Amino acid sequence: MQKKRFLVYGRVQGVGFRYFTWNEAQKIGVLGFVRNLWDGSVEVIACGSEEQIETFSAWLHHGPRTAKVTQVFVEDYLSEREFTEFQVLH
Repeated sequence: MQKKRFLVYGRVQGVGFRYFTWNEAQKIGVLGFVRNLWDGSVEVIACGSEEQIETFSAWLHHGPRTAKVTQVFVEDYLSEREFTEFQVLH
């Protein structure tokens, strides 16, 4: 199981990005969460198989049609926190 932290930049707040990310996570089967950050970016924590994370990462680099993703930073998520679902945090 891989755990990754994504920071997504661009026009990603106020365009339904969190909902669409949650929906995509449900389809792919990854666990974790998505939330808006104070700087206008979106943070996504995703846990899943290598294939699931690669598929999810590819989607995050484009996002939904309503968004304009300009940059995505990816790093390993080193927390021991375990997830049982994918959540939208407010």
